[in-house]
Amino acid sequence: MTPRERLVVPLDFPAADEGRRMAERLAGEVGMLKVGLQLFTAAGPGLVRELADQGHGIFLDLKFHDIPNTVGGAVAAACELGVALVDVHALGGRDALLAAARARRGPTRTLAITILTSHAPSWLEEAGIAGPIETAALRLARLAREAGIDGVVASPREVAAIREACGPGFLIVAPGIRPAGSDSDDQARTATPRDAIEAGADYVVVGRPITRAADPAAAARRIADEIGG
Repeated sequence: MTPRERLVVPLDFPAADEGRRMAERLAGEVGMLKVGLQLFTAAGPGLVRELADQGHGIFLDLKFHDIPNTVGGAVAAACELGVALVDVHALGGRDALLAAARARRGPTRTLAITILTSHAPSWLEEAGIAGPIETAALRLARLAREAGIDGVVASPREVAAIREACGPGFLIVAPGIRPAGSDSDDQARTATPRDAIEAGADYVVVGRPITRAADPAAAARRIADEIGG
């Protein structure tokens, strides 16, 4: 992939028109657009299908976490929308991961969320999950691979260990990416785009440094340049 194709930008907006405008501004500049809970709740699946039909690669980031039958049905519905990627929570367990993998159709690929990048070590203790974070994320990544999931979403801090354990064909999407000199915002475990790619990530997710820039397309090009070294 080219550096531009590795770049994923979240459309974290409260209304469909804002999402459409940002998609237009970034057309041809990034590899994929991510539609998460906020925009999906506001605009629904129609906007996802619309953007996919326009040729945008879409990462549907709804983090399905439910009983296996429901997770499988949700993944099947996402595939019908024409998305490139869809994710489920690895913490849903083996049976839910198996259901997601079996429900996948067409070119859509499945991802499993390991540990959110906003979580600090104290969260694992509060949730009763054996840590440290790196160990927990690696354990969940292995579980996802064994269940037939195509890849994971994981902090850049865990990318190298997951790549070594899960091999070259396993997708790794790294959120919490901040260009050199940027604020970390609400992310606890961050890295630069170049560092994440060198560690073994296939895709990096960069949000506010692009979407809040005066010229989002130019910001995306700068980050692609940073990825390319």
